[in-house]
Amino acid sequence: MERDIFIISVYCLVVEIMQKIEKSCQFRSRGFSPKLTDAEVITIEICGEFFKLHEDTEIYQYFKRHYLTFFPNLPDRTTFVRQSANLWQAKLICQSVLPAMSEQNQDAVQSIDTLPLPVCTWTRGGRRDKRFSLVADYGHCAAKNLDYYGFKLGLRIARTGMITHFPLLNARAHDIHHLGALIEGFAGTVPADKGFLDEYQHGLWRETQAAQVITPSRRNMESSPEQVKLVKKTRYWRKLVETVGSQLTERFQISKIKVKDLWHYQNRIFRKILSHTVAVYLNMQNGNKALQLSLLADF
Repeated sequence: MERDIFIISVYCLVVEIMQKIEKSCQFRSRGFSPKLTDAEVITIEICGEFFKLHEDTEIYQYFKRHYLTFFPNLPDRTTFVRQSANLWQAKLICQSVLPAMSEQNQDAVQSIDTLPLPVCTWTRGGRRDKRFSLVADYGHCAAKNLDYYGFKLGLRIARTGMITHFPLLNARAHDIHHLGALIEGFAGTVPADKGFLDEYQHGLWRETQAAQVITPSRRNMESSPEQVKLVKKTRYWRKLVETVGSQLTERFQISKIKVKDLWHYQNRIFRKILSHTVAVYLNMQNGNKALQLSLLADF
């Protein structure tokens, strides 16, 4: 798919979603309507992230240089950045609408995992600065052997790879303590890694929410034949959430967000997640494998 076609496809999709949500949501209460529509701003952000442009300045300059004919009302950079940040709610709602439109939020099997989100460099004497001092915390990622200061991003995905839930979590707490936040409102099968191994909690959530968490057992633990079969059957879906995490980390640079306040930080998180979800949705619409993002305008 050519980039021009990709941008047009994203714009048409965003306009369709915005028409649905603007009937019940009001994103500004006063002042004149901006010349660049909200749908155009969100389209530019989604496409910019997909094109591996992760800074506001990079996205703005790219579209001003190459796509001013598509967006003739593109304002100055400061106005564009302010408008995009003020639309964080719209991006969050768009993200919730897409899984509903594609019925992925109703998938009976949804895998979970967490991603480390460092917000600053770790040094011998501690963290380098004091950003997010009241909300961020020290954490450790065993899979990457990484000590860091920041957050964890929770991920819950359908079997296609579409993200259905993504809470921002405390970095210090062990993954098992975030199980409730990750499976909130979901009843079904939940493949997960050993970080979520806790038989007591598994039984609790199975009784109260009908959520069956399936994790591999440790070597010193005995497993029933049924448990072994379930683990083998759900192994692929458990690995799929790791693939999504790798895409967010490598293509979308979600662990390298450089901002100084939580408001802008969350806005960047939302637009990266939304960009990934839109790409998955378009692949599904075009009959491609959902997570083969390189099939969409990657040249």
